[in-house]
Amino acid sequence: MVTVQQLSIFLENKLGRLNEVMEIIGKSDIRIIAAMVADTSEYGILRLITSDTEKAFQVLKEHNISVNRCEVIALSTGASVGSFSQKLHPFAQEKIGIEYMYCFSVQDKAFMIIRVHDMEQAARMVDQYGLKTTSAEELSEL
Repeated sequence: MVTVQQLSIFLENKLGRLNEVMEIIGKSDIRIIAAMVADTSEYGILRLITSDTEKAFQVLKEHNISVNRCEVIALSTGASVGSFSQKLHPFAQEKIGIEYMYCFSVQDKAFMIIRVHDMEQAARMVDQYGLKTTSAEELSEL
């Protein structure tokens, strides 16, 4: 199973903070492939897939931004709701908990970014069910 590195960035819940982080990344000529913000009343977490994870990580660290990396699964699928359900069914069937998921689409293709608790179990399931994972390089070419 191919995985993709994702950046998770801690954001204080204050006006303009998201823009600040995006400007830092933007000035470094790094392309954002997918993004998602999860928030509470106290803070937010910006999750990013970028064209250059290592460079984005270093640039953010240089600007004292709280950031870490983790592995996620990028599944390719059709853009219909039925396609999403087909890809998620094996996770439920094999009792693999999904911590979170976000998606994006390009024309008729969709990509599901999935974080699971047990990556080893997910890898076995992906192989068993023949699910197509997408690499960071493939995502960068979109």
